[in-house]
Amino acid sequence: MSGQRQPAFVKVCGLTREEQIDWAVELGYDAVGIVVTPKSKRYCPPERAVALAGYARGRIPVFAVALTHAETAAVADHVDVVQIYEPADIPNLALASGTPPEKPEALRYFFYDASAGSGVFADIPDWVGEVPGRVVIAGGLDEHNVAGVIEEFGPYGVDVSSSVETAPGVKSREKMAAFLAAARTPGRNGR
Repeated sequence: MSGQRQPAFVKVCGLTREEQIDWAVELGYDAVGIVVTPKSKRYCPPERAVALAGYARGRIPVFAVALTHAETAAVADHVDVVQIYEPADIPNLALASGTPPEKPEALRYFFYDASAGSGVFADIPDWVGEVPGRVVIAGGLDEHNVAGVIEEFGPYGVDVSSSVETAPGVKSREKMAAFLAAARTPGRNGR
């Protein structure tokens, strides 16, 4: 479909149970995130995160999500990508930040997330649409605003967590389905 754009990548983050991984696979998500920072309401202790990553292995890529690289040490070898809010010299880095990355070409992904995982949506600065590489927009996206964000910025992907929950860490299959449908609605023009 010439001139139409859909994100190549839709990730659901903050998964805490095996059935949530099953839902992500069944619905057609491209990746899942397991939060391993103790500061999060969606925190999975290392042994639980490793078990979830093992359950997902071969079915869907897994991101370990934390504030610092040190917080991912116990799980990094069990996941596909490490998503953190600080630069690190690792090959599978997804840097999350509200400011432009210094070396976007060195990143596996760049997650624009000014909310730092709080799930609060704020206006996205124009520079986000100019960052090269795999740019994923996160932070307060829901089924009502995701199509507009995709249309305006044409990102590689989008990431969702709190808006597909009934409580922190408790995902809703119905909300996950609604978000994915909104993110993949054809007919939007990307940059």
